[in-house]
Amino acid sequence: MNKNYTEIIKQNAVKPRYLRNSIVAFVTGGLVGIVGQGLSDLYRYVFNLDKNNANSLMTVTLIIITAITTGLGIYDSYGQFAGAGAFIPVTGFANSMTSAALESRSEGVTLGIAANMFKLAGSVIVFGVVSAFVLGTIRYLFFH
Repeated sequence: MNKNYTEIIKQNAVKPRYLRNSIVAFVTGGLVGIVGQGLSDLYRYVFNLDKNNANSLMTVTLIIITAITTGLGIYDSYGQFAGAGAFIPVTGFANSMTSAALESRSEGVTLGIAANMFKLAGSVIVFGVVSAFVLGTIRYLFFH
């Protein structure tokens, strides 16, 4: 019985399409980068902001756009299509925080939204801080 079940699972399992998924993630993630660069250039050359302020405002703009599209249910469809191209840029971090906040809003602001907002994004923060510490230490020890 167990063998038959395993064979049926193997026959009916969806085969991952690694090449297609990689290309789609590369293109969609690149498009996020192009939009970000366009926003940064807009803020620098139209609104005469310096590079640091333009980049900060570009990041905030992408986060706001992602939060709004997540709330409207649009980002979920984009994420399903884009895969890693949707969740690796800062937009993916914003989506994870916004979706967690939306799911827990019925529990109230403090115990719902504030307590649950970092459940999905918390691991990203932890690994980001740890990897920054490790790489910073390596750079300090060997390239200082």
